[in-house]
Amino acid sequence: MDTQTARLLVELRDLIMKGAFAGGERLVEAALSERLQASRTPVRSALLMLEQEGLVQRVQGGGYVVRKYTAREISQAIAVHANLEGMAARLLAEQGVPRSLSDELQSCLDDGDRIISTPKMELEAVAAYLKMNTRFHQLIVDACGNDVLRQCLASIDRIPFASAGGMLPFQSKQAHSNDLMRFAQRQHHMLVDALRRGQGARAAALAEEHRQIALQNLKNATENGGEDNPLPILRLVS
Repeated sequence: MDTQTARLLVELRDLIMKGAFAGGERLVEAALSERLQASRTPVRSALLMLEQEGLVQRVQGGGYVVRKYTAREISQAIAVHANLEGMAARLLAEQGVPRSLSDELQSCLDDGDRIISTPKMELEAVAAYLKMNTRFHQLIVDACGNDVLRQCLASIDRIPFASAGGMLPFQSKQAHSNDLMRFAQRQHHMLVDALRRGQGARAAALAEEHRQIALQNLKNATENGGEDNPLPILRLVS
């Protein structure tokens, strides 16, 4: 993913989650290109990635619309995802982390530490952290040795907030959002330590606990409504 596409992906996701587009609203590439001051090609690429995440869906005749989910659906998906990712971490710890994988995980940690070292993370920094975060979690899942688990997680990732990126507060204006991201990074360090030490139970517990940030984002979204109310996705971290 190039830098411009990564920036547009974060910016579009943030717009959707803050309610800039209503659930079911059609997203027009030309209008988005003008609004985001970008060419249509990277906008199209960002929309494709949002489709893979489950935030938008393709409609007959071309184009995309914003999807609707309830808070209950999202919380259930997060719970299942947490358990599966915990299982992946346990399996990897028990079978041992190869040196090459340890080096790749360390590279992610180093990148994350560098990104969060700034006093306030702007759009570009959030996009860079999201890219690192996605790679970090995918490395663990891909290396766990269970193809069925990996396929199940890929399916759940299509529900907003259930994927690894759902743990990020993005560039929302909520209080302490940068602190939440820094806390998530500290959890990354603890998880890698458990994996390297072969501590399966500890690795599983840390991976599951890591998802509490996603649940906090969901709580922020639903504090003014019931968990069965349809959510305009972009208001989840307003």
